[in-house]
Amino acid sequence: MSRERSHLCLFKGRREYKINNNNKRIFRLQKTKNKMKLAFRTLLVVAICAMAYICVTSITVPIKFEQEQAKREQLIIKKLVDIRKVQIEYQKQNHHFCPNADTLVQFILEGKLPVVLKEGVLSDEQLKNGLTEKKAIAIIKKGNKKEIIANGLENFRRDTTYVSVYETLLANDYTQEQIADLVVIPFSNGTKFQFDTITYISAASGLPTPLFEVSAHYDTYLSDLNRQQLINLKDKQTKMNRFNGLKVGSVVEPNNNSGNWE
Repeated sequence: MSRERSHLCLFKGRREYKINNNNKRIFRLQKTKNKMKLAFRTLLVVAICAMAYICVTSITVPIKFEQEQAKREQLIIKKLVDIRKVQIEYQKQNHHFCPNADTLVQFILEGKLPVVLKEGVLSDEQLKNGLTEKKAIAIIKKGNKKEIIANGLENFRRDTTYVSVYETLLANDYTQEQIADLVVIPFSNGTKFQFDTITYISAASGLPTPLFEVSAHYDTYLSDLNRQQLINLKDKQTKMNRFNGLKVGSVVEPNNNSGNWE
């Protein structure tokens, strides 16, 4: 009986040992599975977050780029409009447009504009009798009082005076110290607008017409923004046969000095 009990105890001991070992293996396997599940869940969360980030970025990056582009171009357009005003006055005096930025600045600070001071107007009867502004001015210049009275021009005067280009066109928006900055492209690290001028010969009439173009390329004022968005913008403009930037006027053909944003 003692032997049988001994064998029985030994058998039970071995069996319990095997069960314990199996339990340990099962526990280790379960633990490994749990770790793998946790790792998988972590990777899944990371993947979901990455996808969400990519989706959000794909929407927000173009929007931010367009918003910043619009903000910068608003400042550039303001300058181009002011430069156009000066170019038109420069052409009136010189019969051609200003060829470069430095000369334009000098014209603004040192140039004068003729202003005609008008006193009196021609009546319908005077006009009916063939009197014109030009004829009336000629009579006044002669200084013949009888002729002046005979034509009813006692209160008619046309005097020309000269005023500063700066004071007339730009004093409300710029100080004199800021005029040099007028020809500098905003957000370009000091790059000046590109000035181009030509004399255009009309194929129809053969008459010469002075033209100008002042421009700022995208690369000069958007280069510090998202590179891919800038590439996409330039590619889109090129495919649509449009200028890669902002410009006023044209040296290709007359366009009434319009800006390409208008």
